[in-house]
Amino acid sequence: MSPSPIRVGLVGVTGYTGMELTRLLLAHPSFRLAVVTSRQEAGQSLSALYPFLQGFPAGDLVVAAPEAATLAAACDLVFLAVPHGAAMGLAAELLAGGCKVVDLSADFRLRDRAVYEKWYGIGHTQAEALAEAVYGLPELYAEAIARARLVANPGCYPTASILGLYPALAQDLIIPEDIIIDAKSGVSGAGRGPAVTSLFCEVQDTFRAYNLGAHRHTPEIEQELSAIAGRPLAVSFTTHLLPVNRGILATIYTRLKDPALPFERIRDAYAASYADHPFVRLLPAGKLPEIRFVRGTFFCDIALVPDPRTGRLIILSAIDNLCRGASGQAVANANLQCGLPPGTGLLQAALVP
Repeated sequence: MSPSPIRVGLVGVTGYTGMELTRLLLAHPSFRLAVVTSRQEAGQSLSALYPFLQGFPAGDLVVAAPEAATLAAACDLVFLAVPHGAAMGLAAELLAGGCKVVDLSADFRLRDRAVYEKWYGIGHTQAEALAEAVYGLPELYAEAIARARLVANPGCYPTASILGLYPALAQDLIIPEDIIIDAKSGVSGAGRGPAVTSLFCEVQDTFRAYNLGAHRHTPEIEQELSAIAGRPLAVSFTTHLLPVNRGILATIYTRLKDPALPFERIRDAYAASYADHPFVRLLPAGKLPEIRFVRGTFFCDIALVPDPRTGRLIILSAIDNLCRGASGQAVANANLQCGLPPGTGLLQAALVP
């Protein structure tokens, strides 16, 4: 007899991360989508909302308003794909109702409540849940995630940046105080809400930087890199908008502690760090990552380029911002919470061309 499916709920089905979660959950061998919610679209069927779901059993699900009691009664685990500020109260109610939670917002990513309130401009009302939350990067925290009731799903830029830097910092190969992260994202990273800056004519055939020195993912990146380095550190983090739908490419400039360190030693450190993590792919020497080769996948592609002339190690990290940087990572975290291998339901080839 096959085990009973794990019942999952999705709060915020109408955003890009909710849409991507729906796509991934429909093909998951152990999860069954039991409840989907949206305040604005309540009463519609999923297939009416998303015609590409016609013919799927979950397409008959009727979108409901998000009510914690209903979700807790019908679900074993709930994904919260809602904006920051909207998740914290609902997460606490779901935990009290016996549900496990994966929160895709920023509400539980920053361990320091004051840092959250400074960068997001709102008060954090759930100190107890915040103290309980585990940061959901499986390559670093799999054991803690497996024991967690509440997982804070990482941001997309932090995922690409932390995975790119982790081995170099953990193996003490680079100077922690000299890190520059130059990152570019597809437009879906801005969310699905209407905004002039995301209109086709404002994005197509151009390339621009934004939020320099003020991007809200900065403290999240610094929090995790500081934990790896074992001391507080600050990074230069610059963000740019690419005229593409999805994908992130981070070019990370670091300075080697020993400029004469053989490249093979650096590469061996990365290979050893990710030997048990097949969804981080260390590319062969001379190959550079492209966002098209990770589109729609859970993979993170990393390349290392030593620059002996400047003593720098250049790290390139490419992910799909919606899958690896949000919804796919949420599924991996839910897998761990439910006793499944993290990659369950996530082994997919890239959507090319």
